[in-house]
Amino acid sequence: MAVIHRTTMNPTKLELLTSWLPSRPWYVATGRAPELAKAGGFRLDDPQGEVGIEFMVVTDGSGDRAVSYHLPLTYRGAPLDGADEALVGTSEHGVLGKRWVYDGIHDPVFVERLLALLEGRAEPQAQSLTDTPDPSVTGRFDGVGLTAVSGPNAVADGPHGTELAVRTADGGGAALTLAVTRVLRAQGSAEDGGRSRGEVTAEWQRPGGDRGRGAFVVVRENAG
Repeated sequence: MAVIHRTTMNPTKLELLTSWLPSRPWYVATGRAPELAKAGGFRLDDPQGEVGIEFMVVTDGSGDRAVSYHLPLTYRGAPLDGADEALVGTSEHGVLGKRWVYDGIHDPVFVERLLALLEGRAEPQAQSLTDTPDPSVTGRFDGVGLTAVSGPNAVADGPHGTELAVRTADGGGAALTLAVTRVLRAQGSAEDGGRSRGEVTAEWQRPGGDRGRGAFVVVRENAG
């Protein structure tokens, strides 16, 4: 069970993300530095209690039209081997000390827990409360078993989001793509050309003040 500490981080999460976001291919450039505000999200527990796992939503108000981003993050007490390119930054946590913050889709603990959520084996937790489930988050997968594909090209960032190669555990192990939506749209899903086999949906606070709901992650069949 992850314990939510009421303490400080220096730099803050938003300060780290302000520097990191413009380097992403899916970032909607405004010509100005991002002006970020928290807009929602949820967490998953690491059964080993070592890695913090957060699905964060932030809204960038620096442009003419505010944009909400889905940012999966992991928090570790030591560097993750081979993940230098996925490092968002480091921060001093008021209770836990120095933390390494990563783009979660590159973190094997995050990926394993995300697959567990899709299969109904992990319970989503409230973003800011300890041991409190978040029933507004839903996960589903139409199939038997999911496993991530390893290798240098298994994770790919593109203009519409991030894709992870996965396989099913049934039969010959059908090749699928796990598409992480980065720019959130209400009642939408990751932009892709394949049929959905599953998804994670959740809510966030939209720039106008109402609640939006859409797909944070979509599992799709590969074309061809």
